Formats: sequence, structure tokens, C-alpha cells
Amino acid sequence: MQRTHLLAVAATALTLGLGACHQEPEQINEYDPQAEALRNAQPVALPPAITNNRTFRCAPDNSLYFVDYYNNGTATIRTSQGGTPIMLTGTNNGPPFAGEGYTVSANATHVSINGKACHT
Repeated sequence: MQRTHLLAVAATALTLGLGACHQEPEQINEYDPQAEALRNAQPVALPPAITNNRTFRCAPDNSLYFVDYYNNGTATIRTSQGGTPIMLTGTNNGPPFAGEGYTVSANATHVSINGKACHT
């Protein structure tokens, strides 16, 4: 019991001793070299959002096409799932889409890609 009191007194003395140390507050440099440029910057437009993406299988060769439709009236087409997308632009912000050797005309589930009948 006496040992417990002795440990409590030692812990209190140690805490008070360390608490008496004077520590300077940390100095923070608040200068931002780009602050003025950020205040005067024009707002950045967001990139177009994907509104729909579809995978189409086309006859007669069973080829697959991956088409992403965007909210700005454009689409991208890929010939493989991880392939490089090819940008297609639409007429009057919608189908038919065309670009770089591809034409895509579509409704909800059926599409014609370069004249081939395709479906989802």
C-alpha cells in the first residue's frame, strides 16, 4: 500500500516537473506564393460525364465494341475492353456519332457500327 502511494507521488512530481518546462509555440509560415494566382484564377470546367456505356456484339463476325456516351453529345468507342478510346462527335448533341473511321448510329439497345448490325 505504501508502495502505491510512493508511485503516485513520484508520477505526480514527474508530471509537474515536465509541465513546468517552457516550450515555444511552433512557428508556421503562412506565406503562400500561389495565393494571389489562385484568387484570380478562372473557374475550371468539369470534364464531360459518362451518361451510359454499352458493350455491343456485331454480326456477322461476332466483333465486340465498347461505347461510352457522354453528356456533351460525344461518345468514345473501343475495340477491346482496355483499348484506346476513339472520340466520336455527334450531330446536334446526339447520334449518329462519327470520327476516325467509325460511325455509330443507335437507339437504346440496337446500334449500327460502320454499317454492321449490333446489339447489347
